[in-house]
Amino acid sequence: MSRDPLSTTFAALADPTRRAMLSRLVEGEATVNELAAPHAMSLPSVSRHLKVLEQAGLVVKGRSAQWRPCRLDVAPLVEAEAWMAPYRAFFETRLARLEQQLAHERTQEDA
Repeated sequence: MSRDPLSTTFAALADPTRRAMLSRLVEGEATVNELAAPHAMSLPSVSRHLKVLEQAGLVVKGRSAQWRPCRLDVAPLVEAEAWMAPYRAFFETRLARLEQQLAHERTQEDA
């Protein structure tokens, strides 16, 4: 059963190691060894994480001589952000109302 791209993106983002790898790739291309360095895991484990990110379309591996630099592809994140936009607006409205209520209570306390 194939999953929709949005589900694949969120599944890839569900793991903190993969999120850390994406955070590193925001800074620019990196090799598998560079992505593995901060994590206490084997290279095959790192490769499995990268495979999940590649299948989600979040990481693209290039080819430069013997190196295989990885780079971030933000297209799936743009789709995820678009899906989350109405929820962001919902919470921003609620937070604005909460801020108004707290300000009102502070004024009543000061009076």
